[in-house]
Amino acid sequence: MSIEPSPSEHFLPARRALADDVYDAVLGLLMDQVIEPGSRASIDGIARQLGVSPTPVREALARLESEGLVVKKALKGYTAAPLLDADGLRELFEMRRLLEPYATRNAAGEIDAETLDQLERLCDDMHRSGAAAHTGDDRFKDYKDFANQDAEFHRLIALHSGNALLADAIFRLRSHMHQYRIYFKHGVVEETSGEHEAVLEALRAGDPARAEKAMLDHITKSYTRIATSLEEAEGQ
Repeated sequence: MSIEPSPSEHFLPARRALADDVYDAVLGLLMDQVIEPGSRASIDGIARQLGVSPTPVREALARLESEGLVVKKALKGYTAAPLLDADGLRELFEMRRLLEPYATRNAAGEIDAETLDQLERLCDDMHRSGAAAHTGDDRFKDYKDFANQDAEFHRLIALHSGNALLADAIFRLRSHMHQYRIYFKHGVVEETSGEHEAVLEALRAGDPARAEKAMLDHITKSYTRIATSLEEAEGQ
């Protein structure tokens, strides 16, 4: 699937950007499929596009390789990892089902009121972004916003799990999830809104078992939605 690249300025970090800034910029190119799955990720080409030296780009790609988002081949350099196939998607969600409900259970009763309010605002933002994806002129941008807000919702919960290694593992899995936003379709907003709100209500109530169950339900249904869309796309 070919996606028109956004203006390069959207990805430009500061001229003297730290490695993390360049990493974020390169990750954005991959997530928006400006660098399409399976295509070459040229160190020099990316460096020119971002207006930085090749060194931080090389470091960013090495970091992304460790996360499975790019692949390095001898004498060929880096290429963007292909989208996961049906088995890879199933394995990804198996990991999410193991990690995120447990993290959510641990977070119940530990999240402060300010963070709970952030989660509520994210639920509202997701609803607006998802609705705009059906009615606005820039469907891709609106769903990108929706996906980013969804990722932040899950990130905040993981951060309050009390386990930094668990939170880091969840963050890494979420990077792969972003690539599936091309399968966004009508109805997903209404479905996920209720699921996110159920998680939030359980967290507000400080109910670990209920929070764990709500997150497991959400992830299970998310898998069904994406796997069905992927199967339909492969059948076309």
